[in-house]
Parts: sequence; structure tokens; C-alpha cells
Amino acid sequence: MLLPTPTLHTTRLKLRPFDDADADDIFALQSNAYVLRFWDSPPWSERVRAERFIAACRQMAEEGTGARLAVDRASDGAFIGWCTLNQWNPEFRSASLGYCFSEAAWGHGYATEAARALLRWAYDTLDLNRVQAETDTRNVASARVLEKLGFEREGTLREDCIVNGDVSDSWIFGLLRRDWQPSA
Repeated sequence: MLLPTPTLHTTRLKLRPFDDADADDIFALQSNAYVLRFWDSPPWSERVRAERFIAACRQMAEEGTGARLAVDRASDGAFIGWCTLNQWNPEFRSASLGYCFSEAAWGHGYATEAARALLRWAYDTLDLNRVQAETDTRNVASARVLEKLGFEREGTLREDCIVNGDVSDSWIFGLLRRDWQPSA
């Protein structure tokens, strides 16, 4: 089932489908070791990874498993990150949320604003009952974004990842439709 990737607008942001022209920006983001210091995959070292990422975004939409959106600042059109809703399961009415933003975009509320827009679309369009997210337990800023969106920390996945050679725990968060506050 085709799941068209939406274009969403907020006061300060535009969330849109990735296109081939985004390859340099996505490579710059995903090759930054500091930005990815809590990720369970290493920073990219080859630009071809950006092209594969963009192709994977299209494939996700074509297969109907989710939507990954580039996030641009509305004031100047600058690419600042991405936000995704993946692992969409229409039978269980569930999906997973993820995001990654450039270091320069941190601390401005962009991740919360972008994720809220994507969640609003997902709950309204896909009739979701549950959205789940995970973050490394050391990534307090990401946990705070999820909490601001209304997610509840439901547990800890002990030693579930290897991050930069270190065994790492993850927190699992969940947001149920009945707890979703689209304008919070």
C-alpha cells in the first residue's frame, strides 16, 4: 500500500519528502560523530550512504511502512534535520517515531515542533493507537523531547545496543492516542 509522504508546515518549520538535492545535507548530518554519539550505527564516511538513505525514504513510502521527512527552517529554508514515522502496522494501529537534528538546531524546540507535526498527521491520517520511540539512556535531551510530546517512559532495554564500542541501554517510550495532546 502506498503511503504518500506528506508535506507539513508549522510556524517555524517545513517537513517535506526528501529529494536527490538533499544528499549533501543529509551526508553532513549523518557523518557528524558528535551528533551521532548516542546512535547504534557509526557516522557515515561515504557520500553514497546519503543517496541510499534517500532511496530508502522512497522505498518506505512505496512499501507503506512509514514516512521520513526532511525538516527545513521556514525562515531561510535551511535543512536542519529529519523526522520519521516508521514500522507502521495498520493491523495494530502502531508505529515508531525517530528524529535527528543538526547540532546548530539543538535547544530551539525544533525537534519537538517537527515531531508534534508528524504525530498530528500520523494520528489523524493513519488512525494510530500507539506510537513508540527509543533513545539511549545517556541522551537526556532526546528523552526530554519525547516527554514534552506526552510520551511516557515505559521501561529500559538493558544492554540492547553497542554505541561507539560501548554496551548501552535504551529507554522505551510510548504515546497512546488517549494521551495525545496535539496542541500541547
